[in-house]
Amino acid sequence: MYSDYRGHKRNEVKVLVRIAICDDEKEAVTLHEEIIKDSLQSCGIGYEITTYTYSNNLLSDIAEDGFFYDLLLLDIEMPDVTGMELSKKIKPFLPNIKVIFITSHMEYAIDAFELSIFRYVPKNDLEKRLKTAVADAARLIELEAGKEYIIQAAGRMEKIPYKDIFYIQRDGGKNSVICSNTGTSKVRKSLQQVFEELDAPEFIFIDRGIIVNIIQIMKVADGMAFLKNGEVLPISRSHLQAVKQQINRFWGTHI
Repeated sequence: MYSDYRGHKRNEVKVLVRIAICDDEKEAVTLHEEIIKDSLQSCGIGYEITTYTYSNNLLSDIAEDGFFYDLLLLDIEMPDVTGMELSKKIKPFLPNIKVIFITSHMEYAIDAFELSIFRYVPKNDLEKRLKTAVADAARLIELEAGKEYIIQAAGRMEKIPYKDIFYIQRDGGKNSVICSNTGTSKVRKSLQQVFEELDAPEFIFIDRGIIVNIIQIMKVADGMAFLKNGEVLPISRSHLQAVKQQINRFWGTHI
C-alpha cells in the first residue's frame, strides 16, 4: 500500500478527493496513478491517492480500519477476488463511493449494472478514457460535497446533506417529507418553499408533488424515474420532456 497527497493553494482547493487504486499488477498501478495525477492537477482538484496490489488489503482497510475513499479504481480481472466482487463487498461500508472499472471485457458493464458503477474504462483506450472518467468523477464529488438542508423544529436541528436526498414529496398542502439514505424527515413547509430553499440545480420537479435529486436518478424509462435506492417514481406526462431536458442540461454543465 502506498499513499500520495497533492494539494493546491489553499484558495484553490474545494474538495480533497480521496482515491484508492487496486490492481494486482504493480506496473498498472503506477500507470493508473500517473494518469489520475495528470487529470486532477490539470483540473485544479486536490487529491489523496492510496494504492493497493492486494484486494484483501483494500477490503481490510475499509471494513476493519474504517478507511474512507470517495473514488475507487479497480481492475475487474484480478485473481482471488475480482474487481466486481470487491466492489460488492465494499459498497455496504461506503455506499456513496464512486467506482471506475478498468477492463478488457466491456460486457461486464451489463452484468454489474446493479452496482451503480460510475464508469467503465477499456484497457485498449486507457489513457484518454481514464483521464476523462477521473475528472468527471472528481467534479461530481465536488458537486455533492458540503451542501446541507437544515430542518429546525421543536428545539431540534437536523442537517441532511444534499447528496443523501433521494426525493422530497408533498405531504398534504403545507408539509413535505424528505426521503434520504437515513430515512424520512418531515418538514412543516410547502414543497415549493423547500424547493426554493434548496436552490440547487440537481433538484427538479418530476410531478407537482415530487422533487427528485438528479444525482440519484439511474435512468428514465417508460415515464418513470429509477433511483439508486431502488425506488421507481412516476413522472407526470406534463413534466416528462422538461425532466429529460433538465437532466441532460445538468450533466452537460457539470460533467
